[in-house]
Amino acid sequence: MITQKTISLKQLKEKLSLPKPWDTIIIFLLNILVTIPVFLIAHQNLIELNWIYNLDRILLFLIILVLIQLLLRLLKTIIIICIFIYLLTLIYGTLFGNYGFDRVFEDYKYMIYSMSENPKPQDLIISKLLPFPNKSKIIDAVDFTNPKVRNFALYATTQHFKNVQGYAKNRKLIQCFAVFKEIKDNWNYVNDPKGREYIAYASESLQHFSGDCDDHAILMSASIKAIGGTPRIIHTGGHLYPEMLIGDKNNLETAIYLIKEVLFKEEAKNQEIHYHIDERGQIWLNLDYTASYPGGPFMKEEILGELTFN
Repeated sequence: MITQKTISLKQLKEKLSLPKPWDTIIIFLLNILVTIPVFLIAHQNLIELNWIYNLDRILLFLIILVLIQLLLRLLKTIIIICIFIYLLTLIYGTLFGNYGFDRVFEDYKYMIYSMSENPKPQDLIISKLLPFPNKSKIIDAVDFTNPKVRNFALYATTQHFKNVQGYAKNRKLIQCFAVFKEIKDNWNYVNDPKGREYIAYASESLQHFSGDCDDHAILMSASIKAIGGTPRIIHTGGHLYPEMLIGDKNNLETAIYLIKEVLFKEEAKNQEIHYHIDERGQIWLNLDYTASYPGGPFMKEEILGELTFN
């Protein structure tokens, strides 16, 4: 005997269900919408296997896609409720949280661009590091608290990239890139006096924007440090150059997109991004004076020592 309660439940399911073939279409579209943020979270938290053509990430995406498709098929009788919950979650994240529609779109854009660009990391092997030459002199020369250095760094941030979309979210990164551009556009390479290693303070190099590789590395490091960035200087034997801390692989994806598609689009066109990964998994971007964009080719890849300014 069919009770009134059974009839009511059946009627409710019918009201919440979609007619064929719309149920299949809606389920697939909802699957794509759910899979993207789930995949982004998995991508950001799972170790990359570095398979050719990013096949590990493609496989991960397909697995998530299939699993969610199966789940949604089981829930197809209440698909309207699923859609409502999904949209409500993203709306809440947009208004009150840190993960909403804008964040999903930006993370997806950065990730896809980074995967397609095939950046070139170099591992930093700590056991090979040697004592840093002229360490105490270089530390003193990175005078980031000097008003001249601070004022120069502030000036650079007003000259470049101030009106870039998304400036507030990536402010420090973009401002450090502005410092790189200002120094790159004005630097004049001049050798040290013959037979002598002359180490100029950053505040001194600002007078003529001239000097050799260690002077450039010191000025770049001091200027980036003056606006809240974390620089370090790499010693390769006969050459010093600066690097800047980017963070983890998610921060790298953002940096790559900004460099190649927004800030240094012409300079980095069809070029690769070069960086080092240290023993803690942190990523350091090359800022050598020989590079026309952040992450340009290394002049010398061998690392003999490093000096970090935390």
